[in-house]
Amino acid sequence: MKLVRFLDEIKKKTGILEDTHITEITGSIEEAFDNPDKCLKQSTHNLNEVKILPPVLPSKIICVGLNYIDHARELNMDLPDEPVIFIKPSTGVIGHLDPIIYPLSSKQVDYEVEIAVVISKKAYKVKMEDADDYIGGYTIVNDVTARDLQNKDVQWTRAKSFDTFCPIGPCIQTQLDPSNQKITLKLNNKIKQQSNTKNMIFSTPELVEFISNIMTLNPGDIISTGTPPGVGPMNIGDIVEAEVEEIGVLRNIIKN
Repeated sequence: MKLVRFLDEIKKKTGILEDTHITEITGSIEEAFDNPDKCLKQSTHNLNEVKILPPVLPSKIICVGLNYIDHARELNMDLPDEPVIFIKPSTGVIGHLDPIIYPLSSKQVDYEVEIAVVISKKAYKVKMEDADDYIGGYTIVNDVTARDLQNKDVQWTRAKSFDTFCPIGPCIQTQLDPSNQKITLKLNNKIKQQSNTKNMIFSTPELVEFISNIMTLNPGDIISTGTPPGVGPMNIGDIVEAEVEEIGVLRNIIKN
């Protein structure tokens, strides 16, 4: 099931994405996680006649650095012993087809396609074997990064935190095997990143356990699980498409 949030004229609604249409349901995304059978189906909307919104509004986005074996090889780096994490602010969140704004203070803004865990209920000190009980589904994140500022600064907050630097969407896939998904990024219709989540160093259950033992995860929070090789720059006017096999395509344009 693919859950979406969308704007129908001036009303924000929740629905199930099915090919070229959305079936509106009652309740929120979080309620749909908890008991989808209780979410009564309403009217149907043509996908081309509504605006797709970010599927969740997280209180925080926890990102993982260097979590693909092939990316580590590309960088000639040793595999980490434990996840390296950082946080992107909720103010960076935008949705499918929203513009990514190129900041004046940067000379190199990069794409990073990632599959992301969506937390369904409050999670603290979760054991790895119980992680699936706290995962509502999976979505796509483009971890947009001002690479020149990241290289300049001691830590990554500035480079990762500009408004619009966290596209999420277009939906949440509730039924998916995160350990074997093709993951791709296209820039102006040319493939720049391509791998499979089976190349992850730390699995999604391992990440849920590690992170929830540091901080409480709230419903709607996102764990963005790291990017495969091929990271590179975007320019104003470029169209970037982040894709995960069973989720869909998250498309954005770069603007100034």
